[in-house]
Amino acid sequence: MANHKSALKRIRRNEAVRLRNRYQHKTVRNAIKKLRNEEDKSAAEALLPSVVGMIDKLAKKNVIHSNKAANLKSKLMKKVATM
Repeated sequence: MANHKSALKRIRRNEAVRLRNRYQHKTVRNAIKKLRNEEDKSAAEALLPSVVGMIDKLAKKNVIHSNKAANLKSKLMKKVATM
């Protein structure tokens, strides 16, 4: 167990951040799944910008790697374009 006040605070902070990252990552995964399962092209095109923004936000906060974000966005855009 940590002995310093700052170390105890850091443990609490890390747990809060971990839970927030987990929630946001799961939300984005659900949004991606929803977009991939979309059959209507116009609905998919309307949904795409918000999903791309969510992915960019995760990459900016280092929740996911920037290359993974780029790969996800590329695949989603290709899928919507070929509908």
